[in-house]
Amino acid sequence: MNLRPITNKDKLNLKKVYFDSIQSIDEKIYTKEQKRAWSSQAWQNPEFENSINKGNGWLINDKEKIIAFASRYPKNRIALFYCKGKSQRKGYGSKLLYKIEDEAKKEGLMNLYTEASLISYRLFLKHNWEIRTKEKLIIKNIFFVRYKMIKNFS
Repeated sequence: MNLRPITNKDKLNLKKVYFDSIQSIDEKIYTKEQKRAWSSQAWQNPEFENSINKGNGWLINDKEKIIAFASRYPKNRIALFYCKGKSQRKGYGSKLLYKIEDEAKKEGLMNLYTEASLISYRLFLKHNWEIRTKEKLIIKNIFFVRYKMIKNFS
C-alpha cells in the first residue's frame, strides 16, 4: 500500500474508483436510481474536474491500482473522498483523512468542511468532525440527503 499525491495522470483511474465506490453501496442506503445519478457526476460535473485539476489530494494505491482517494478544493473543503467497494472498512479512509487534516494544519488552516454522504459521515464523526446541518440536494432530478460537516483545529 502506498500513499501519494494525486496528479492529473490519475484522473481516469480516480473516476473509476469514484464510480465503483458509489455503485457498490447497499441499495438499502441508496437506490439504483440514486447511485446512477450520483456516479454519473464523475463524467458530467465540472466540479469533479476542478477538484482534481485545481485541488490538492492524496490517493492510496495497492500494486499500482488506486483503491482510495481524497481531495481538497478549495483548500479548506474536502470535495472528494472515495474508496473502492472491496477496499472499504479497512482503514484507508482514516489514513486519507489523517493526511488531509495534517496537511491543512501545516498550511495554517483553522478548519476544514465537507458535505458527507449517508455512508461517509460516520467516518467523519469518528474523527471528531461535527454535523452543522442535514441538507437535501437534487442530482439529475433525484433527491439525496447529506450532512454539512466541519472540523475546527483550534
